[in-house]
Amino acid sequence: MKKVLSAVGILLASTTLACAEGELQLFNWGDYTSPDMIKKFEEQTGIKVTITDYDSNDTALAKIEAGGHGFDLVVPSNSWVPIFIEKGLVQELDLSKIPNHANIDQQWLESPYDPGRKYSVPWQWGSTGVAVNKTAYSGDINTSAIFMDPPEELVGKVNVTPEMNDVMSLALWYVGGEPCTEDTEVLKKARDALMEAKPKWLSMDYGMTEKMAANDVVASVYWNGAIFRARLQNPDVVYGYPKEGYPLWMDQVMLLSDAQNVDEAHQFLNFIADPENAALISSFARYANGIAGSDAFMPEDMKTAPEIVVADDLKAAGQFLPTCSPKAQEYYAAIWTELQK
Repeated sequence: MKKVLSAVGILLASTTLACAEGELQLFNWGDYTSPDMIKKFEEQTGIKVTITDYDSNDTALAKIEAGGHGFDLVVPSNSWVPIFIEKGLVQELDLSKIPNHANIDQQWLESPYDPGRKYSVPWQWGSTGVAVNKTAYSGDINTSAIFMDPPEELVGKVNVTPEMNDVMSLALWYVGGEPCTEDTEVLKKARDALMEAKPKWLSMDYGMTEKMAANDVVASVYWNGAIFRARLQNPDVVYGYPKEGYPLWMDQVMLLSDAQNVDEAHQFLNFIADPENAALISSFARYANGIAGSDAFMPEDMKTAPEIVVADDLKAAGQFLPTCSPKAQEYYAAIWTELQK
């Protein structure tokens, strides 16, 4: 009887593995994955890709930590990469299976959050700034005052994206501090400023590409590529870079420790590190990427877009966010919880 049960168990196990062959589960930000790129990958490899969306780094981390998710690849932002590594949620890549790893631009190869790119392949990178419909407000948009102290024309009309690290960093710069500070006086100033500003906001929400394009929202803290796409639909939408300081970020594709489709994942990572395929990703979401040679395949309008090409006098205000200490994360979380009440 044991032999029969063992045989049945082996049969079931082999059937499960057979079903899993040629599949890939990608856990990525919403509205961020090029359908044309996925179609090309599936046609070239025969691997079926299933995409599950998330809306924030916090959401992605919580879902992965909970287990039982079934995902193979996740796409966290740079400051979250060390957290995923330290928690043992991702595994080192087999670089022998990713020959296109050599295409990663040198400036992104020796990243402080993943030296030598042992755990990640670049997806896209960009900035978090403020977007405004110029028919609603014609003043200076290169300032976090748009949401921290909204001008009269924008009171009750501002959206703030609910991405904790971005908003906290913008607020800290605005009050004269720095991201990831443990200085309680500075944190209190940022907290007080945010709480005073919140009644003047319309919402804390995502989906601003569609909402700003349709004039449902006229000002928002949001990401440059998404606002680029809104402007293509509505030329009155403009993107500002807060002179007090604004976050730069790079999202990375990482292989989860409990991934079931490891070979398929490596094929995908090699595929997106090809310049032409990286350009497909950027052409859809309208962000830059970290793959050398991809510019040759980019749409012409990305080469001069104000959401991509930063004016010289505002470049220095952009900074890649560090990974906060546990104490700083604790302070952030407390302020964020209060802000969302």
